[in-house]
Amino acid sequence: MKSQKSYQNEGKEAVLYLVPTPIGNLEDMTFRAVRILKEVAIIAAEDTRNTIKLCNHFEIDTPLMSYHEHNQLSAGAQIIDKLSNGLSVAIVSDAGMPGISDPGYEIANSALEAGYKVISLPGANAALTALISSGILPQPFYFFGFLDRNKGKKKRELEELKSKKETLIFYESPHRLKETIQKMSEVFGDRKITLARELTKKFEEYIRGSLNELKDWVSTEEIRGEFVIIVEGSNEIEILTKNEWWQGLSIEDHVNTYINREKLKPNEAIKQVAKDRDVQKREVYQKFHIEK
Repeated sequence: MKSQKSYQNEGKEAVLYLVPTPIGNLEDMTFRAVRILKEVAIIAAEDTRNTIKLCNHFEIDTPLMSYHEHNQLSAGAQIIDKLSNGLSVAIVSDAGMPGISDPGYEIANSALEAGYKVISLPGANAALTALISSGILPQPFYFFGFLDRNKGKKKRELEELKSKKETLIFYESPHRLKETIQKMSEVFGDRKITLARELTKKFEEYIRGSLNELKDWVSTEEIRGEFVIIVEGSNEIEILTKNEWWQGLSIEDHVNTYINREKLKPNEAIKQVAKDRDVQKREVYQKFHIEK
């Protein structure tokens, strides 16, 4: 167990800062975020071409380096080297919170493992901004982010989310929105849904309705802008202990249901599946771990 006293010895030791940036409207940049970006030795940016515009606007002349999903190992090593030399570093993504569907988690974890402080600043976030204006129950919620691009994998991900009671939050690009909404309608049935696009920008728009209505909307509308999708959670009453609820599921899907819905560990899920089906535990283990 480790305890981090974030502001003890402030300014006297190297810190990795995770700094949110505006998701559209530059007025959403906080005073503190500007100060930190001016004070650190270097800013590690997802795309330096975007970040230089932000820095120019706020008169931040701190040097930039590139840090994104394709150079995480090499750039991450450079960042740790900076910290080891007593220099503080700020991580920024193109928009919003670093680490939320953007680079940030890996370097934060590496810095923590190396013994450095990691401090996050509050700021702009598309998921929460859309959620609280969606008209759909805001809590509890389940943030998923981007679904898999592969259509088959996407459908399986949605199937696993189908019975969640929490409000679901997704991100989606404009060229995949139509197919995603159609798949959601197919898997989830007709639920309340809100689409939020171009958040905080001049053309911000919320489209609120049912999945059936939104399925028709994406079929006729010209799709532009990055989207946050807010979907109502399941209101089906399901009792997992009901006899033979699992009929029709493969052993692998039966085990995965306990893992994903009931949060059981794999061995516990295998034991429960064996009990449900009245078979030997080793038979379920064989099917789940070896034959899948």
